[in-house]
Amino acid sequence: MPLTDTVIIGAGHAGLAMSHCLAERGLDHVVLERGSVGERWRTARWDSFRLLTPNWLTRLPGWVYAGPEPDGFMTAGEFADHLSGYAASFDAPIRPYTPVARVERTPAGFRVYTHRGDWVARTVVIATGYHSRAAVPGLAARLAPGTAQLTPAHYRSPSSLPDGGVLVVGASASGVQIAHELALAGRRVVLAVGGHTRLPRRYRGQDILWWLDRAGALDRDIDDVPNPAAARAEPSLQLAGTSDARGIDLGVLRMAGVELAGRLRALDGVVAGFADDLDDSVGAAQHRLTRVLGEIDRYAAATPGTAAGPPDRPPPIAVPAAPSRVDLRREGIATVVWATGFRPSYPWLALPALDHGGQIRHRRGLTAVPGLYAIGLRFQSRRNSTFIDGARHDAAYLADRIATRRALRSAG
Repeated sequence: MPLTDTVIIGAGHAGLAMSHCLAERGLDHVVLERGSVGERWRTARWDSFRLLTPNWLTRLPGWVYAGPEPDGFMTAGEFADHLSGYAASFDAPIRPYTPVARVERTPAGFRVYTHRGDWVARTVVIATGYHSRAAVPGLAARLAPGTAQLTPAHYRSPSSLPDGGVLVVGASASGVQIAHELALAGRRVVLAVGGHTRLPRRYRGQDILWWLDRAGALDRDIDDVPNPAAARAEPSLQLAGTSDARGIDLGVLRMAGVELAGRLRALDGVVAGFADDLDDSVGAAQHRLTRVLGEIDRYAAATPGTAAGPPDRPPPIAVPAAPSRVDLRREGIATVVWATGFRPSYPWLALPALDHGGQIRHRRGLTAVPGLYAIGLRFQSRRNSTFIDGARHDAAYLADRIATRRALRSAG
């Protein structure tokens, strides 16, 4: 049975960043991946998908974007190839097509069971990401047979759906992009709007993430946040990988013909019921936009030499009259797309490391189980911990902890 110091589970950007940092410190390890490098980017993204972050922000340990379009946005396939190139650059010890079936404690550390043999390791790093499982609400079970339903991981293009209209549930990045694409393809689209964080794609002459990166907003430390649980639960960014300055917001969707509704609160066969909260959701998103852009304005004013354009804020969203219920069959809606977010999932983890909600209990990626670590969790240590760019900080921190633990074990 193979023995290694550390097993990393997952060869996405976080797992590869972890591998690079361990290699820099001369620590023996192996990376187990259920498919190929960047598997989820290859198989769980729609055809027109592009990263939400500009290419220059795809910074990983020892690896930066060096292509001709630093301000562009990679497709999912391009980013998967980018990760493959990264792995090859330092000869990452990856075992592809090796799904993990179980991880359990042993007197010497851990035993990791796979379908291609087992591994014994003193340390395990979970790098399977925050987006393992679609968070489809329980009321989806109340949808009548005959109406197709799927998540963004299984959506590919308008032509891949049955004929007819589409109800898209969720107004963060995936929901608005899919709704917009469907509307431009001539589909009737109803969008059930929940919590979201509205931001323009560009502001004052720069990409919005350029400002957040320069102003330090993405580096905000979890210890500086008054309420970490609330910070981790903040609505996701309503962004799209596009050069259009405004991006895709609810106003853009209305102009494309998308009908806006409040949060989906009930399903009874073919009848969808919506909450009377569209105005509240839009108002909360506008408040977040005003706060963030105000912080950028103050940073620009206080930073000499910043090439800041005029404060060209996008107009407020005009809230339309929203339906309280829609008969899907009568209105010709044949498909429901559940763009309701994702959750991590660890069915193979036979260790007391999860809370009652199935989330890993941790402090900056260090769990209560000695030798068990995690990376790629939401606001793990910094605001951008789930961003591609944020993994490099958490990987370096965890690699130092693992190196220290190994040194203490050797000294003892």
